[in-house]
Amino acid sequence: MNLQQLRYVVATAEHRTMTDAARSLYIAQPALSRAIRDLERELGMTLFARSGRGVVVTAQGRRVVKLAREALDAVREIEALSSQGHTEAELRIASTPSLEPGLAGRLLPAYSAEHPGVRVHIVRCDGRDGVVNAIREQRADLGLTDLPVPTDLISHPLERQEIVLISPPGMDLPDPVPMNRLNGMPLVLPIPGSARRREFDALFAKYGVTPVPTVQLDERGNWLNTVRSGTASLLWYRGMAEQAVRAGLVVRPLDPSVRRVIALVHARRRLPAIAQEFLSVAESGSAA
Repeated sequence: MNLQQLRYVVATAEHRTMTDAARSLYIAQPALSRAIRDLERELGMTLFARSGRGVVVTAQGRRVVKLAREALDAVREIEALSSQGHTEAELRIASTPSLEPGLAGRLLPAYSAEHPGVRVHIVRCDGRDGVVNAIREQRADLGLTDLPVPTDLISHPLERQEIVLISPPGMDLPDPVPMNRLNGMPLVLPIPGSARRREFDALFAKYGVTPVPTVQLDERGNWLNTVRSGTASLLWYRGMAEQAVRAGLVVRPLDPSVRRVIALVHARRRLPAIAQEFLSVAESGSAA
């Protein structure tokens, strides 16, 4: 078994379909299927069993996947050690756009002050699902997102961040805005059927309000521009308040206050030392 085969095994276990695993590895799906079959013959065991259109990890396979992850993590740490004398270490953190200001403004300066030799690369993701995928595909060591996340990831809660109403100027609204004022209000919302939209719908149902979904899209980079056009208001995190005010918009809290848990998340495997150190720095100043 070589390192490439280890990566194939881990990717297949994480994605549960050959097609998605092959896509994450940038190889053709038939080539991945052949490689897995060849490895199973070499080991004399079945690692994956067919289940509908996907695959499930067998009992023997779970043990192999666990060891493969540990081996790959060890190789990455060895590579990091060997490169310390030539280039600085790099920590990759996936983040959603609304949480990146807090990451860059609070967590990174505290970490960099203690670890000046580590370069932190922010992997920008359009929402929670993007953060989860970046970690599963090993494009990021850690992720900063709101909860909940799938159970194959480990979460470390850091704080509870307030959700606020961001509106075009000139709207006659009290401050704070009573939850019942959202009834009939034009809002920018995620697309129907998405996980984020279901969370919003549950919030509205809890308070018995029915906003008007004037604009429905998941491209968060366009949300503030949509509000600035006067089309609708937006529910978003307090961390985006400064950016919204600079755009000429009005930020108001809700009554009662609504908050979400923000956490650092990572895969269920041994973290690189620099990622463990970042977690320690972040948790030492958490307000969860």
